[in-house]
Amino acid sequence: MDTFDAIYQRRAIKHFDPQHKLSPEDEAKLLEAAIQAPTSFNIQHWRFVIVREPDLRKRIRKEFGNDQAQMTDASLLIIMTADIKAWQKKPERYWKNAPKEVAELLVNWMGPFHEGREWLQRDEAQRSIGMAMQTIMLAAKALGYDSCPMIGFDIDKVAELINLPDDHVMGPMVAVGKQTKGSWPKPGQLSLSELVMENTF
Repeated sequence: MDTFDAIYQRRAIKHFDPQHKLSPEDEAKLLEAAIQAPTSFNIQHWRFVIVREPDLRKRIRKEFGNDQAQMTDASLLIIMTADIKAWQKKPERYWKNAPKEVAELLVNWMGPFHEGREWLQRDEAQRSIGMAMQTIMLAAKALGYDSCPMIGFDIDKVAELINLPDDHVMGPMVAVGKQTKGSWPKPGQLSLSELVMENTF
């Protein structure tokens, strides 16, 4: 599928075929595409929690997910999380294929850039989650699937269920599968004249 077609055709789908299964090959394609998304300093903060256990999906849906059907019915349910301390954890591995002088420059800069700036660490992790999730959704559309990003769940309770480490942050979930019912027409985009400024506000 053409990239622009995927962008314009991607919608948040609420109704999925619960009998449909993604092939391991297509699942791998989605995840391999996701990790092509950019991250600050190539830190690759993302951690993708794939919820496969049907009972766990049901519990998330019924107890903590506002009974959103896509949590149980989609072929694939991914909880997007990120390691906010990834910059501290063997940072040289993020630049192992770079020229030595480039790797040393960036690895040595990584610590001073992040140290003591917890707000920045969290912001960068969430930015990375967002770019990876959009990549997953566009890749899914290109493969003939649909998707739904979701934030309507009890973040703290779901974090407990998946044993989220203390130095990680929760992001949204994304459901991927075969739709059984399309979405309503697009509700309307703001005009570019309202959204785009030249140089300053």
